[in-house]
Amino acid sequence: MERNASYPTGLGRSLKNLPRYPKLSLIEERWLIAKAKRGGKAETEELVLRHVGFIIFRIYKKAFPKYIARFGEDMLDQAVFILYEKIKTYNLRYRNKRGEFSPVRVSSYIWKRIDGFILDYLKTELEREGRQVSPDWERYDPEDESEMLD
Repeated sequence: MERNASYPTGLGRSLKNLPRYPKLSLIEERWLIAKAKRGGKAETEELVLRHVGFIIFRIYKKAFPKYIARFGEDMLDQAVFILYEKIKTYNLRYRNKRGEFSPVRVSSYIWKRIDGFILDYLKTELEREGRQVSPDWERYDPEDESEMLD
């Protein structure tokens, strides 16, 4: 079975090149996070590689296909940095509102931040494109100017 049949643009090719990891249990994921927070580079890299597919999934959920084709690779590149940041700030001792110990998966911890980033990125890029004014060169025909001067 083709792994990336549902990802037709360039991001699908990025996902295809990632190593395939089996799903981790919550305990194993938290163990990797603890090692990564203590400075383990191999554990940090493994966590990032395990969640790049999730980031690509969120990009496809939030953005229209034409924007994915135009901005998808850049969004993915920047979202990976967010993932590194979120691994560092993950709270291994998280407690819910009632004070009960309540561990969460990394994907649950990062999804709102990734979704917010995607929307902010698209808004910024589309506003930037809207500000770029290209002159209508047909209006500035040099022959018309010479006739006006005569």
